[in-house]
Amino acid sequence: MYKGKSIAVVVPAFREQELIADTILGVPDYVDHIIVIDDCSPDATSERAAATAHPKLTLITLEENVGVGGAIIEGHKKALALGSEICVVMAGDNQMDPDEIPKLLNPIIDEGLTFLNKAASGYWNLVDPQNGYTAIAASALAKVPLDKIAKRYEFENDLLIWLNIAGVRAKDINIPARYGLETSTIKLLPFITRTTWLLFTGFWRRIWLKYILWSFSPIALLLIAGLIMMGIGSIFGIWATTQAFKGISPTAGTTMLSVVPFMIGFIMLIQSFVLDIMETPK
Repeated sequence: MYKGKSIAVVVPAFREQELIADTILGVPDYVDHIIVIDDCSPDATSERAAATAHPKLTLITLEENVGVGGAIIEGHKKALALGSEICVVMAGDNQMDPDEIPKLLNPIIDEGLTFLNKAASGYWNLVDPQNGYTAIAASALAKVPLDKIAKRYEFENDLLIWLNIAGVRAKDINIPARYGLETSTIKLLPFITRTTWLLFTGFWRRIWLKYILWSFSPIALLLIAGLIMMGIGSIFGIWATTQAFKGISPTAGTTMLSVVPFMIGFIMLIQSFVLDIMETPK
C-alpha cells in the first residue's frame, strides 16, 4: 500500500516479450497488484510475464486484439474487482520509470486530484494527453462508462472527455520517459484520422451532456449562436466575393451583412470558450 491506499499497476502489452519482464520486476514493492494485459500478442509476451513468477502479478491474456485502450479498460476492471483504490497505467516497454509513480499518486492522495487533457476534453490546463503514464482513483473510474470509451491509442483523449463530463479534476505531472529498445506500433495516419473525429464528436458530446441536457448553460447558447452568426456572415461574404469576381461591386449593406454577423459571432464564440475554461474542474 502507499499512504494507506491500495495501488494497482495496469500494464497493457502487445509484442513486448523483450521488455515485459523488466517492466514487471521494476514495479515498487508498495504496489499491491500488477495487472498485465497481453493484448493477443503473437510473441512470447505472456510466457515472459508469467516466467517472472511475481507474487503480485495478475496476467490476463486476451483472445483477440482490442487495442491499447481496450487492454487498459480490461485492466481497470480487474483492478476495481481486486479492490484497488488507485490505478496506475504503465506501458509494457519499460519506458516509464517506476520511481516516478509517487508523483502521480501524491496529487490524488494529498490533493484529491486525478491525473489526465484540453480543448475537446474541457481540461484546458493539461498539455500531453498521449503520455499514457497516468494514475486515476477508483472513485473517478466509477463515474465513467468504461465500455463506451475508445479502445485504441485515442483512449486517453476519450477518457478525459468522459471524466470532464463527470466533473472529475485532472492534473499534469512532469515525468521524463526512458527510451531504449522499444518501437512504436502507432500507424500515424489512421491514428490522426480517428483522433480528429473522436475529438470533434467528443467535444459536441460534452457540450450536449454538460451544458444542454443536464443544465442549460450560457456556454451552449453563446457557442451555437456564435457559430450561426459566423455562418451567416460567411455566406454573405462568399456571395459578395463571387459578385466581385463578376465585376459587380458589393453595396455597403452587403458588406455589413457579411462583416457584422461574422464579428459578432466570433466574439460570442470566444466568450463561450472563456466560460468553458472557467468551468474546468478544479
